[in-house]
Amino acid sequence: MDPRFETHDVTNQPPPLVDVDFYGSDPALKEAVTREGAGWAEAELKALGRKAGSEAMLALGSLANANLPVLRAFDRQGRRQDRVEFHPAWHGLLTVLCAEGVHSSPWSDPRPGAHVARAAKYLMLGRVEAGSLCPVTMTYGSVPALCRDPEIAAEWLPRILSRRYDPSFRPAAEKTGCLIGMGMTEKQGGSDVRANQTRAEPVPGTEREYTLIGHKWFLSAPMCDAFLVTAHAPGGLACLFVPRWKPDGSLNAIRLQRLKDKLGNRSNASSEVEFHGAWGLRLGEEGRGIPTIIEMATYTRLDCALGTTSLMRQALAEATHHAGHRLAFQKRLIDQPLMRNLLADMALEVEAAIALAFRVARAFDAEGDPHETALRRLLTPAMKYWICKRGPMLAAEAMEVLGGNGYVEEHGLARIYREMPVNSIWEGSGNVMALDMLRAAERSPKAFDALHDELAQARGGNAILDRFGDSLESEMADRRDSEGRARRLAERLILAVQGSLLVRFAPAAVADAFCASRLDGESGRAFGTLPTGLALDPVLERAMPA
Repeated sequence: MDPRFETHDVTNQPPPLVDVDFYGSDPALKEAVTREGAGWAEAELKALGRKAGSEAMLALGSLANANLPVLRAFDRQGRRQDRVEFHPAWHGLLTVLCAEGVHSSPWSDPRPGAHVARAAKYLMLGRVEAGSLCPVTMTYGSVPALCRDPEIAAEWLPRILSRRYDPSFRPAAEKTGCLIGMGMTEKQGGSDVRANQTRAEPVPGTEREYTLIGHKWFLSAPMCDAFLVTAHAPGGLACLFVPRWKPDGSLNAIRLQRLKDKLGNRSNASSEVEFHGAWGLRLGEEGRGIPTIIEMATYTRLDCALGTTSLMRQALAEATHHAGHRLAFQKRLIDQPLMRNLLADMALEVEAAIALAFRVARAFDAEGDPHETALRRLLTPAMKYWICKRGPMLAAEAMEVLGGNGYVEEHGLARIYREMPVNSIWEGSGNVMALDMLRAAERSPKAFDALHDELAQARGGNAILDRFGDSLESEMADRRDSEGRARRLAERLILAVQGSLLVRFAPAAVADAFCASRLDGESGRAFGTLPTGLALDPVLERAMPA
């Protein structure tokens, strides 16, 4: 190049954040895995941590979002096929997710800590790409519901539990692995599933076979091999198991109308669908459709919180990495007091989210334990509410740390920011979650006992937490205008449990800073407003990517 036209050298630009060990460089994650009972999975989690943070895996995430799914409603001869076509990067991501058992491992290997080990894999792979988590989440949540029907379970579970991802579009009996989706939402109803208009008409001469006529405004992951679908049967709202192909090998009448043009989660296809006499099997009893499918939603709500936590963790890693390399006003950003305050505040949020999500995952492992069941029922909706509300705020701050680079697609934070709202909306928006938490508290006397016992384990460890816990228990016992206060109660409930976990298990600097900033009312509502006098170095050291 002619030296006259050399305008500048590229300097003071951080290197790309690639080839990072997502497990080994995350003390909060490693400690949570061991503490909550999945230490036996350490070797495979270490291996996955190195793979997930590799340049090759991160490239798959970028490619899957740059090359969006395409609906192929007809073949070239004009026959209906209702197929979704994906870029090879999408299939690469799903291959890894299924090989790691993220879609089914707690059911195929139900040892203590299985849900915790799966949560760790989910969190690390969510940092790579969030859209690909949708079909594995729904498959994971579908298994308990399917197990209620021995006939369906016998035929389908071997393929669902398989760790081979099979993207081929053919009858399930011919495949080596299957994924399960879900369809509840209709145009007129949203979260009000009882407003469904789709009809399930019994097939004459059969006990459990139906034909479906109607629509779903959102059918998540329409490439799946079968779906749990709600519809009105003669005896009330029912849950139907609806495969893409009928038992005779013909294509089921599930008509994909279009794919949604979404804010985020763009690598994943979400569709509008009509049922033109689609064939399905009743799962559970007529009139019990909501309880049947809500069992699936219990597990998918855990994943909503885990998914947001994974996105927050990656946003924090990008922000701290940038600040550790970028110079401004003759100093690294991370050495400047206000930036340190901001990054430490974000790190507290992420560490608290990890501690809480893995504590709740352990409650899922303790199936049959009344105390853990009550705690899980109370915490899951409240956790989904609060963590998913904090995610977009943290992602926006991470973008600001990078400045203009953060607003540019190729740096990855714009995609993270767009992804954040979906977990708050999916499987019940904020109000639905807060009210569901309230119902759990009001209907189960054991819920209060479980909460009291959980907070009592940190009693005396931090005076601020003790006062906050006392105040919370009084507020929870006060039933006046409880619906109007449901969001406030959910927020305070989660902050108390997060504080309790950090006081018991995190370094003192982390626990003290969390309690002082979240429970004592001394900091502002934005990130970066931590009170003075806190030890921030230990907080930041735990957050920095190695």
